[in-house]
Amino acid sequence: MGVFTYESETTTVITPARLFKAFVLDADNLIPKVAPQAIKSSEIIEGSGGPGTIKKITFGEGSQFNYVKHRIDEIDNANFTYACTLIEGDAISETLEKIAYEIKLVASPDGGSILKSTSKYHTKGDHEIKEDQIKAGKEEASGIFKAVEAYLLANPAAYH
Repeated sequence: MGVFTYESETTTVITPARLFKAFVLDADNLIPKVAPQAIKSSEIIEGSGGPGTIKKITFGEGSQFNYVKHRIDEIDNANFTYACTLIEGDAISETLEKIAYEIKLVASPDGGSILKSTSKYHTKGDHEIKEDQIKAGKEEASGIFKAVEAYLLANPAAYH
């Protein structure tokens, strides 16, 4: 098994606490509303929303995938960190065992946030991940983030 790691950083004027509430804690409700072409729905299959919870995410019409299931590994409200692992779905192919995601929101010097994300692709056997596979997921995640950011900028009273 190989592990291929991809890291990225995104900056925004939204504060870490507000962004964490919207982008992580209320993602199941907000993202299908602001980016229905990407995420049609999200539902808890097992658990109560904390670590160990299994969620099913159904993608929208514009997505290359139908659904995934992920397990929440960590939610830290005080430090604005979140980790989950994609464990099932058509984004997991015959070459991938799982994909682990971690995000951390830190305050930026201008009062906004820096979203630091790490994706770890765990392959089966000696398969390698192609750059275009990572690029497609990265572009979809970026679009969802931009939709949440636009919503928060347009609705300054939301998620305080």
